[in-house]
Amino acid sequence: MAKASMHESTYLILTALVEAPRHGYALLDEVRRISDGRVDLRAGTLYAALDRLRTDGLVDIEREEQVQSRLRRYYRLTAPGARRLAEESARLRSNADAASVRLRRAGLIFDGGVA
Repeated sequence: MAKASMHESTYLILTALVEAPRHGYALLDEVRRISDGRVDLRAGTLYAALDRLRTDGLVDIEREEQVQSRLRRYYRLTAPGARRLAEESARLRSNADAASVRLRRAGLIFDGGVA
């Protein structure tokens, strides 16, 4: 049975953790940057997603530190998280390729542009 498709916000959170561990607000900024400002997560949404991703074993807490008397947690992508992100990337790429082929055959796009 195929895995369910991933929510865009989950996909972007995992993508933001590929290069380095990040704390919550750095994740919010990185998701906004990766999506060219299209996705602007709220803190509550991010932390709920991170809790779910931790439960699923896709991310983990790398370290915690005190910053101005507040606890800052740094999250990292786990090996299963990287595999799941790669699987979802392949699924999205396959779907995009199929759509592009059909659009080209219908004469609706050419060289990546819309007719």
